[in-house]
Amino acid sequence: QVQLAESGGGLVQAGGSLRLSCSASGSIFSITTMAWYRQAPGKQRELVAQITSSGRPYYADSVKGRFTISRDNAKNTGYLQMNSLKPEDTAVYYCNTNRRSAPTYDYWGQGTQVTVSS
Repeated sequence: QVQLAESGGGLVQAGGSLRLSCSASGSIFSITTMAWYRQAPGKQRELVAQITSSGRPYYADSVKGRFTISRDNAKNTGYLQMNSLKPEDTAVYYCNTNRRSAPTYDYWGQGTQVTVSS
């Protein structure tokens, strides 16, 4: 069983920055894809960014050029640096670690609130 713990959320003004961290327990982190999702009130959960075990990133169009995903496998930790934040970035952000090929894994954190004021 893997446990994920997010930290770094909070309240920030538009244009500001936050850095989210996702700390994973166990020993599988380095062989999984690490992803950040978010869910705003009344909306579906959406993929924000992900980074493969080999370090290849993907970003949703809405955050390209503003957010940077990274990982430190030695520390079992992933990060999401969020710059130039907008009010529409307000959501609960969830960390996910997954592996789609056998053996498969899919674990979620409990989420951290990010609120961007205008």
